[in-house]
Amino acid sequence: MEKLIELKHITAGYGNKTVLKDVSLTVGVQDFLGIIGPNGGGKTTLLKVILGLLRPKSGEILYYRDGKEVSELKIGYLPQLNHIDKKFPISVSEVVASGLASEKPRFKRLNLEQLERVEEVLEQMGLESLKKRPIGELSGGQLQRVLLGRSIVSRPQVLILDEPNSYVDKRFESHFYQLLETINKESAIILVSHDIGTVLAMVKNIACVNETLHYHAGSDVSEDWLGESFACPIELVGHGDLPHRVLKKHTHE
Repeated sequence: MEKLIELKHITAGYGNKTVLKDVSLTVGVQDFLGIIGPNGGGKTTLLKVILGLLRPKSGEILYYRDGKEVSELKIGYLPQLNHIDKKFPISVSEVVASGLASEKPRFKRLNLEQLERVEEVLEQMGLESLKKRPIGELSGGQLQRVLLGRSIVSRPQVLILDEPNSYVDKRFESHFYQLLETINKESAIILVSHDIGTVLAMVKNIACVNETLHYHAGSDVSEDWLGESFACPIELVGHGDLPHRVLKKHTHE
């Protein structure tokens, strides 16, 4: 697997609190990595390290392009919905276009090629008829499509999705996951979710974060691995084509 991102023995946290301890992970080109783990286990902290928003206390993170180490990658990020201010006066097309901010001089207009990319993404997301609408008038599912459009319009090497299933519009859900399959042909994807069933149905590889990190190549994981990685026993329950995972009754020591 050709490397895209490599974390080496990362320890990270806030103040005196350690959230991640000696974490190592490799994300490959066109990888589709699912990150799972309990609340407070360190999933968000891991994302911050990968995005360069949090400097680790020890260890290093390396980025690669065409097999050579580089100082940074182009990363698209789809945040959780509750991090978005829907009262901000901005239209659908303006939000998508904001994903190109790093590619143009400040206060300059988008060029023709960039405008065409915005239109292509609006069409891909099924947002052509909504492009002038303020984001405050959108449903959660519509806003998700807008934010996904913003995160891919720059054609990033890596797309990071933080709990996207928490606000998937059910009418758009199947198309959303089809879009991710298409995007994955050009970009690596890192998907963070507490919904283990959704992750296992989609991803190529899995990492469970619970202070430390357990990596599993492939998505065909066992009940024993899930229980060990979560530090809680987990029961596998089939549910059509989309399996769900639930915790068995247990007590922590």
